[in-house]
Amino acid sequence: MKIPKPEHKSVKKLKKEVWDIFSKYIRMRDCLRTRGVLTDGNCISCGALRPINNCDAGHFISRWYGSTLFDERNVHLQCKRCNNMGETLKYRRAIIGLYGEGIDVELEDKATETKQFTIPELEELKETYKEKVKELLKEG
Repeated sequence: MKIPKPEHKSVKKLKKEVWDIFSKYIRMRDCLRTRGVLTDGNCISCGALRPINNCDAGHFISRWYGSTLFDERNVHLQCKRCNNMGETLKYRRAIIGLYGEGIDVELEDKATETKQFTIPELEELKETYKEKVKELLKEG
């Protein structure tokens, strides 16, 4: 009888798992923030009302920059059209309205920092966002 090997997760696989739960959290958070419900919300860029399942968790600074990948101020509910079109000017104006003058520059500066995620760090992020999703489900 073969004894199964313990599953070894790579940074890449864990990063995707964190992204999946983080993305869900962001979309839920913004549905509650913009509409007060968990079913639909307004796009950060164009304001269009969309069902949560037809929205993305879109980044102001591209997700390829590790230092801002999971920064909640950098990621918001975004309709698929705006996310694909890269509506950065509208996105910039919206986050300045949410967080104040200078947030755009702060995130741009943060994006220049090199970030290498570790497995323990990603596991902690995954648990954190699982808990945050549970809390939003209670609110919604």
